[in-house]
Amino acid sequence: MATSTDLARALASLDPELARRLAQAGFDEARFLDLAATLNEGDAEARRRTRNIVKGKVEAPRPGEIEALPPEGSPEREALKARGERAMQNGELAFCTMAGGMATRMGGIVKALAEVMPGHTFLSMRLAENATASRRAGRPVPLWLMTSDATHAPIVSALAAAGAPRHVAAFQQNLSLRLDPDGGLFIGDDGKPSEHATGHGDLVDALRRSKLLDAFVNGGGKYVWITNVDNLGASIDPALLGHFLASVENGIDVQTEVCRKEGDKGGIPVHAEGKLQVLEEFRLPPDFDPATVDVFNTNTFLVRAEPLLRAPLTWTYFEVEKKVDGRPAIQFERLLQEITAQMPSRYVEVPRDGAASRFLPVKDFDELAKRRPTIEVVARARGMV
Repeated sequence: MATSTDLARALASLDPELARRLAQAGFDEARFLDLAATLNEGDAEARRRTRNIVKGKVEAPRPGEIEALPPEGSPEREALKARGERAMQNGELAFCTMAGGMATRMGGIVKALAEVMPGHTFLSMRLAENATASRRAGRPVPLWLMTSDATHAPIVSALAAAGAPRHVAAFQQNLSLRLDPDGGLFIGDDGKPSEHATGHGDLVDALRRSKLLDAFVNGGGKYVWITNVDNLGASIDPALLGHFLASVENGIDVQTEVCRKEGDKGGIPVHAEGKLQVLEEFRLPPDFDPATVDVFNTNTFLVRAEPLLRAPLTWTYFEVEKKVDGRPAIQFERLLQEITAQMPSRYVEVPRDGAASRFLPVKDFDELAKRRPTIEVVARARGMV
């Protein structure tokens, strides 16, 4: 087994350019050494279960805890919409989309730059959506893109080529290194350390590091909408914003969008550790049946900007085994939905089908082909093209 001393020496001898990029992207050597040391703690499966599975009783949400907006066109819905629009007109909303990762799922193309419809990429459609929202608000709605080491330069270049306005900015998520199962530095077939982005749970630290949040809050900003760049269904909806504002008055910091399950697996809202929070299925104890929860997390959140900037948050670093160059490699990742365990949260069910859909994620080109007709309807209705 590799020792911490061995690993520290390997880190000290890294290529200076790699060391610079790691430092710039929030690499914490002390934490990395601590995480690597845990790989010596007995059987891997038992170790992961101990780290991942929550302690204590887990229960399904209670009746009424998964909310829904009032019907479209109702006076109640219109009141929420008007309230959300006022917040946007007051400069209280920013929109943050996650466009990082390793750029491996779409044939090496940075997903944000993949063509969704003829002449329109995910990025260009997010820019058009932002222009529409800003025009309706009568002022710029900040648009922030979380990139990664693999996607940052291409996205920044595309923003420049598109003439993106000044209120559009990119910031980079964390970068780390993979390990051998014995805790040593994993070296790829190219003779170099194997790099990886550490998951969308990086968003909070990366956003704080960028100082974008500081300027936003200091200028009167109050709320941040967070979603994935490829889920074009998750666009700005003033009624959903208005619903969140009503929740904020009752002490809520996070609004989580959930969809009805249709055979989906993923994070689900459950009562655990004294709070209603999103847990991935691998974190659930064996005696809890995830099928008892009929909705799942879409990874779209509205969050109060102040705690997003200042709240003391702790994160679980999940041990994940990957195959790299045909060999097992270990990487540690974190999940954004852990904010629901640390900030008071509410859950609202949103549509997944048709023109009202807010759940249109695209993992690869096959899924894009399947979803394209609905995406086109949604995009034209919401000012994305």
